Amino acid sequence: MPTDLMNGDDVERLVVAFYETAFRDPRIGPIFTDVAHMDLAAHLPIMCDFWETVLFRTGAYRRNALQVHVALNARHRLTDEDFSRWLELWTATVDDRFAGPVAERAKLQAARIAGSMRRRLAGRSGSAFETLATRAGHPQD
Repeated sequence: MPTDLMNGDDVERLVVAFYETAFRDPRIGPIFTDVAHMDLAAHLPIMCDFWETVLFRTGAYRRNALQVHVALNARHRLTDEDFSRWLELWTATVDDRFAGPVAERAKLQAARIAGSMRRRLAGRSGSAFETLATRAGHPQD
């Protein structure tokens, strides 16, 4: 039975497993390999810091994730389908390996991050409230 994410070692196992899957994925793999030319060995510690900060509030991540994606989006437009696939793979990776409140938070935060990133790259607010107001029939300002 899977256990919950407890520490940095668990985060590393999750992040490594996710990127192994994502790099092989026919939809988003080429974005990592052919567009971003990502050096996975160099990128993994950064992403581990990011997720440790998100999940355990370690403060280890001190970069600007949006800026990296803005630059990537300028070279290859990141679509809603790309973000959906990223989230699908992340969620499946979490579910395959972990279960518990922190694992649930990892999936929730990933959904929030993907949504915010998608909105920001489209030139809109990163806020989910914008989406809620639009769905409720209230036009955006």
